[in-house]
Amino acid sequence: MPLAGYHGRYLRVDLTASTTAAVEIPDDVLARYVGGVGLATWLLHAESGDRQDPFATEAPVIFCLSPLVGTALTTSAKFAVVCQSPLTGRINDSLSSSHFAIAAKKAGYDALVFVGAATRPTAVVIEPDSVRFVDATALWGLSSREAGHRLSQSLGTGFRVAGIGPAGERLVRYATVSHDGRHAGRGGTGAVLGAKRLKAIAVRGDRIARVAHPEAVTRYSKALSAKSFGPATAKYRELGTATNLLVFNRLGTLPTRNFQSGEFAGAEQLAPETLDATYSKTRESCAACTIGCEHIYSVGSGKPVRLEYENLFALGPLCGVSDPETVLDASALCDELGLDTISAGGTIAFAMECAERGLIEAPHLRFGNGPALLKMLRQIADREGLGDLLAEGSRRASEQIGQGSLAFAPQVKGLEIPGYEPRALQMMALGFAVGSRGADHNRSGAYQVDFSAAVDRLHGVPDDVRLAIGTEDEAAVMDSLILCKFLRGVFEDRMAAMAEMLSLVTGLDVDRPKIEATARRIVAAKKWYNIRQGWTPAEDTLPERFLTTAVPAGGSAGATLTRDSLQGLIRAYNQGRGWSDEGYPLETEVESLGLRTRECV
Repeated sequence: MPLAGYHGRYLRVDLTASTTAAVEIPDDVLARYVGGVGLATWLLHAESGDRQDPFATEAPVIFCLSPLVGTALTTSAKFAVVCQSPLTGRINDSLSSSHFAIAAKKAGYDALVFVGAATRPTAVVIEPDSVRFVDATALWGLSSREAGHRLSQSLGTGFRVAGIGPAGERLVRYATVSHDGRHAGRGGTGAVLGAKRLKAIAVRGDRIARVAHPEAVTRYSKALSAKSFGPATAKYRELGTATNLLVFNRLGTLPTRNFQSGEFAGAEQLAPETLDATYSKTRESCAACTIGCEHIYSVGSGKPVRLEYENLFALGPLCGVSDPETVLDASALCDELGLDTISAGGTIAFAMECAERGLIEAPHLRFGNGPALLKMLRQIADREGLGDLLAEGSRRASEQIGQGSLAFAPQVKGLEIPGYEPRALQMMALGFAVGSRGADHNRSGAYQVDFSAAVDRLHGVPDDVRLAIGTEDEAAVMDSLILCKFLRGVFEDRMAAMAEMLSLVTGLDVDRPKIEATARRIVAAKKWYNIRQGWTPAEDTLPERFLTTAVPAGGSAGATLTRDSLQGLIRAYNQGRGWSDEGYPLETEVESLGLRTRECV
């Protein structure tokens, strides 16, 4: 009998051979890597070669669940998609909430692993006792939403579908995997599916993983749901994540015009308070969620637009666009085409600066030009004209443009920087620099430290680094259980609470020290994967702009981050992890991870 909370196996789908196999996952692996990002990282090691091409036929892409999926624990209906990123060449883990996670768990697996490549567009239909390969040629070219709708209609009731849009089909390196209007967005997983000609995955089932202590889980779930609907999450219900826009603008930490400024004169026009007074809006919740942070606006076309802070920042201030209708249309267009909004906005903002500097010939691509923004999004998804270059992301685009443009390409390891000004949030700058998937605010969470009273956000010092490490460890556990980050404020002791949830569901003896060790193990396993793919210490840095110029104006005017000070923070981070000063885990730690590789399976 498998460990409680699990089915004890993953489904391995070979798209080249059109074959499948159910592969056992040992209980000790489940106990050590939990699920979600943690378990998927273990599977990625097992299925990957060294120095591989993300688009290689044999490169795996992994949809991974957790022991909490299917329980009544709020926000637990999530899955992780993990692969080698075509944008960075390093590990990529994207998370998403949806009924797809619940249906996939009911299909009787803890993970779905896809290798190989189909000869034509294909949908894989998975049920507990069968797997079918369906010709998806008629769905190719459709948005993921439309393709999913048509596939569901043809298959019958109960199926949930995740898939890719036109951007993924054309191998845009920051294409998403989408379902029910939600997206596993960052790092280009959609392009990996496109390279495999895997248009969609449909799942349905009736298998229920047992729970070790069902009555205790029910009591805990009721108490957690009540807390999750309290003051700790009120701002997300009332205005959504976009509520951060005006606060960041006031503090001078709102990236504007490709990080040339930390404040945006048009911020008031884009604030959720303004949008709420202008557009009709409904509020929704993700599957199995009691928080209800989703704010859905109706634009002029009648099309519903789900708006988050990162969409708003990347397609608005970062590109100098203040017209709310344009920003809403751009967000909806990214959803339709299957584009990560952060990378799309960041790459276009980079191109706008290049055009204004005369480095590329694009007369209409200027900061603030909303029509040009919308046109370029379509050209990127179609790989048409300049869009073909920008579909590669800002780092690869800068390498072709040259002329010193890499200095202001807004990326780390190739992944575009999200909506936080690193010179004015220096623990977050550290998180960006050392992040295993590149510049990312969800895998570090160090902005929590910057916005606390514990540090001086404008002057990061090595003594503060332990706090940033703590946020990364918390994120590693939350992403493996998998729980929504908006629950953070609900718990008095987050690690202890997550250990308790895992114990109640699985029956494992887990306490705070053990869950902390699990977090460190997962972080190290992700780092070791990157090393296998060619990581070097030189990658852990920020673009030249952030290390040689100060924030020019606003609430953080004059804030500076030097190369030496960043390196000091990175050295303290590596030492805090117990790694070498350069960032290599010790050999004894790597051995203790218990990772398999393709060569030793």
